[in-house]
Amino acid sequence: MAEILGLGVTHFPPLSGPDENMGRILQRALDDPAIPEALRHPGGWPEPMRQEYGDDAGATAAGRHREGLLAGFRNARRVLDEFDPDFVVIWGDDQYENFKEDVIPPFCVMAYEEMTPKPWQEYRGANVWNEPKDKTFTYKGHPAGAKFIASGMLESGFDVSYAYRPLHHQLGHAFLNTLLFLDYDRKGFPYPVVPFQVNCYGRRVIAQQAGVRGLSEFPSEDQLDPPSPAPWRCFDLGAACARVVEKSPWRVALIASSSWSHAFLTRKHHLLYPDIEADRALYNALQAGDYTAWRERPLSAIEDSGQQEVLNWMCLMGGMKELGRRPSETSYVESWIFNSNKCFAVYPPS
Repeated sequence: MAEILGLGVTHFPPLSGPDENMGRILQRALDDPAIPEALRHPGGWPEPMRQEYGDDAGATAAGRHREGLLAGFRNARRVLDEFDPDFVVIWGDDQYENFKEDVIPPFCVMAYEEMTPKPWQEYRGANVWNEPKDKTFTYKGHPAGAKFIASGMLESGFDVSYAYRPLHHQLGHAFLNTLLFLDYDRKGFPYPVVPFQVNCYGRRVIAQQAGVRGLSEFPSEDQLDPPSPAPWRCFDLGAACARVVEKSPWRVALIASSSWSHAFLTRKHHLLYPDIEADRALYNALQAGDYTAWRERPLSAIEDSGQQEVLNWMCLMGGMKELGRRPSETSYVESWIFNSNKCFAVYPPS
């Protein structure tokens, strides 16, 4: 029988760059002409946001934010190394990278032999490791494990897609950043990888190209796409995946990668800061092992709070509920000015 480790992490792109660039998404939002004048300056912001911004435009807070994220990633890597998996499955969202207008699958298992991304080719500015533009990373895939999972999911009634090679992009940043950050100290990442795509962005995956759009460019309701899979469906898919993997002969790490609410998706906050209260409620439910609160969160609430990427975590929650697991370690890195709140969680094998 398989042994299964559960991990929850983030793939926050600004962690790849220097601290001084960490608040660039907020600055871009403030530069938008549609932002109300009263919100263009700290005097119009909520008090915690003003405090985090401080008198140095968030430079001090950026250092603290990085420290919190690195503590989470280094701990996750320590746990992963101790577990020594045969391969890792990463639930991540494709943000108009590999999947575009030609096809948007709700879920897709990537049964790749190998992935050779070059993350800095189109990256603006220097990366925090000072790696060259043409730096290539090589990650092994695990086709046998991926096909085992896809077959088991289909046999249990979950009509997942699968792929043997990329379509438009070598490896979307939800997966790539997860690997780069789990190897932040650059000692190598030896574990084969099975990316498991979730269409988190749903109604904004084409209309917004699953990315930052200013308030003046925010898509209208009639421009939006069909929705993402429902939260309960992602939860149930994670449970089914855990059942399938449990029957395998392998040691497998199931990893959910995403930040939680995103400022650039939270229209009710003028795209300036994430939904702090909604994320705190989810975090409290995670710590308490309240899986019902997770599964029953409606898609409308997730969209209203800019929590679209939480659907990756829904898969993990479903898997851990199925296995009867509770987290042994959690941490929560909150931010009003760095676009999103982040969570780390460890679900040890029983």
